[in-house]
Amino acid sequence: MKVGLNRRAFVSSLAALPLAAKAVLAAQDPQPSFPIIDTHIHLFDKTRPEGAPYPRDMPGGGEPPQGMIALPNRYQAITAPFGVVGAIVVEASPRLDDNQWILDVAANAPIIVGLVGRIDPADQAFGKNLDRLHMNPLFLGIRQGRLHLGLDNPDYIANLKLLADANCSLDVDTPRQGMTATEVLVKVLDKVPSLRLVMDHLPDVRFPDRAAKDTYLTYLRELGTRPQVYIKLSEVVRKRGDRVSTDVNAYRDWLDELWSIFGEDRVMFGSDWPQSESLEFNSYPNVFGVARAYTRSKGPSAMEKVFWKNSLKPYRWVKRLPSQRQA
Repeated sequence: MKVGLNRRAFVSSLAALPLAAKAVLAAQDPQPSFPIIDTHIHLFDKTRPEGAPYPRDMPGGGEPPQGMIALPNRYQAITAPFGVVGAIVVEASPRLDDNQWILDVAANAPIIVGLVGRIDPADQAFGKNLDRLHMNPLFLGIRQGRLHLGLDNPDYIANLKLLADANCSLDVDTPRQGMTATEVLVKVLDKVPSLRLVMDHLPDVRFPDRAAKDTYLTYLRELGTRPQVYIKLSEVVRKRGDRVSTDVNAYRDWLDELWSIFGEDRVMFGSDWPQSESLEFNSYPNVFGVARAYTRSKGPSAMEKVFWKNSLKPYRWVKRLPSQRQA
């Protein structure tokens, strides 16, 4: 299929999204009395002259399922019916200059309350780059993968200490780190105990067997004893067979396990938008609805914490609109 046809179909579909969101919202609860902060979205524009490495193009050519452009105005139109008043961007591009591009976009988009950027702690210029980007108050921390490669590197660990000393957080794309992720993270925090750690997409971890799950949980429970470790209620909804399940009971067992470890004070909502649009019918209403249905079962205090107050603890995000109240 030609890229142009994909693009026209994609743009046409956007016009209906806010109405669809309103319909879902009307069928559920009214807007909450507290502001909602989405702690995990991505921004990109693959039509820029320099392009963008994320999201990946479709095999054989054509647009990625998320489309070519994901910018704040589109996000705001989709999420406003749900009471979302602020979002934290998590950078998916490894290019250093793309951190500044997002900060420039965010400058004129007050719905963006912060950026978790990408600077490699293995880079000798890490400290210099951190100092430069952190001059912007919207720069809240970094996302990093493959942490196991830096465990025995004193310079790498020293740079993570610089991050902690700068009052910045560290995000980890937990499922992509494999079955040793929790063990590695315990070792990282043993070396840098002051580091605030956010585990992204933990609901999406899948185990090859019971033994792997037991080992993973042993270290995860140890992380649960560290008060500076937080997790995101993100990438919960996924395809089961040939359809996307929006039944919260399909995910409850693993979510209950995570909740028993971290509790209502260290869980945050994140949509992973627009990645959440990459599966058929896996739209923002579905992602938000399942997260809300699960958290609502824990009571109103948990709702307020997961969808708002907890995000302030690891991120210290910037209030830019009156609606973005800070407790």
